[in-house]
Amino acid sequence: FQTVTLWYTLREFNLLSWMREERQSRKLILVIVFIALLLDNMLLTVVVPIIPSYLYTIDDAAANMAKNHTTASPHTPSGTFQTIVSLYDNSVRVTSGGPMDSTPIPLGQTQGVSSSTSALTPHNSTQPDCPKADDQLLNENVKVGLLFASKATVQLITNPFIGPLTNRIGYQIPMFAGFCIMFLSTIMFAFSSSYTLLFLARSLQGVGSSCSSVAGMGMLASVYTDDEERGNAIGIALGGLAMGVLVGPPFGSVMYEFVGKTAPFLILAVLAVLDGALHFMSLFSRQSQKGSSLWSLMKDPYILIAAGSICFANMAIAMLEPALPIWMMETMCPRKWQLGIAFVPASISYLIGTNIFGVLAHKMGRWLCSLIGMVLVGVSILCVPFAKDIYGLILPNFGVGFAIGMVDSSMMPIMGYLVDLRHVSVYGTVYAIADVAFCMGFALGPSAGGAIAKSIGFSWLMTIIGVVDILFAPLCYFLRSPPGREEKMVRH
Repeated sequence: FQTVTLWYTLREFNLLSWMREERQSRKLILVIVFIALLLDNMLLTVVVPIIPSYLYTIDDAAANMAKNHTTASPHTPSGTFQTIVSLYDNSVRVTSGGPMDSTPIPLGQTQGVSSSTSALTPHNSTQPDCPKADDQLLNENVKVGLLFASKATVQLITNPFIGPLTNRIGYQIPMFAGFCIMFLSTIMFAFSSSYTLLFLARSLQGVGSSCSSVAGMGMLASVYTDDEERGNAIGIALGGLAMGVLVGPPFGSVMYEFVGKTAPFLILAVLAVLDGALHFMSLFSRQSQKGSSLWSLMKDPYILIAAGSICFANMAIAMLEPALPIWMMETMCPRKWQLGIAFVPASISYLIGTNIFGVLAHKMGRWLCSLIGMVLVGVSILCVPFAKDIYGLILPNFGVGFAIGMVDSSMMPIMGYLVDLRHVSVYGTVYAIADVAFCMGFALGPSAGGAIAKSIGFSWLMTIIGVVDILFAPLCYFLRSPPGREEKMVRH
């Protein structure tokens, strides 16, 4: 009897130890995925206030240099000065001895340089970041939109390969590869000074993001098998995404204003190294599983509705990212740091929304949560063009972020639930589809949004995406009670 009792005691102790280790392993995976999404979305959004201003500065300087070169007289004496005003930062560029020898001089130090300087100074000298709304600024919509869309486009192409790959070799190796690629992309952002290199760095980020996002969400779905626990875990992980979106724009704009372009990217590179090291210390497990094919999941109408909700909700903020800073530069004359601060209300509300509805959506019905979120996205985005200053953007942007948080925290768990209900419970491919939907929003949004904003205006751009979100919302009703596979229904 004592031997049997001892055997059962040891068995129970081993079982409890295994359960404790399992919980610790799940928490470690949740932390790794949280940091991965934080890093990815900080890098995604830290460029939002930096790139439009940085590219405009480069293009404006090149245009002024070309204009000066063509208008300068070849007989200009070497001792005379020519003044060229930069309409971007209100500094006076003084050239001596020729158009290529130039030195920027602050406005306050130019009284003794030339008597014509005051005549060339812009009228609104108290607004140092107030460019003119000319064709050059409007062209930035297209360039910035294509640059922002390049990451999502590459990620969109990569995802269909990463999803089946995780089913074949497991989630760990693609996850670690994502950190390495993200580190390389971040370093390129830090030291690139041309549009081409910035475009390449943004595209490379798409490959790393595909690896880390698909593998990370698949890992969470595989270790949190209970539907309610999975929803809570995904809600926490999306909190990392929300934190990245929250911290990225103000962090980038403040660092760019006071430190320079390189510093914020170097800090993100250090974060990538730390999370990669944390992931490397975790056990590598090879989890080869046979799941449903990508084509069979793509034919599922319920998965397509969930993916469509993710796509169109995130397309709203994706269109805002390149177009809103340029629209603000045209209409509000903001400082550089204000271009990033404008996105803070959306980021804070997204963080609130994902944390609240990660738990609440399961109780109220994820379909209803998503439906309300889609309508709220549309209404909020329609209100953005009515803002007259940066304070008028607070409420609409807050509504946009909160509503997208409702949609994401509802649809990400429901993708795993639909696979459990209607397909084989292997999650790499279905979260590749979810990431494809996310990327379609961030690929079509900036690229199409930049062209639309240039051709018919920012207000019409917001109207179009707002109406699309509202019209798509009723389709979420079909996710109220999706049918399961026949064999699963018979089994239950």
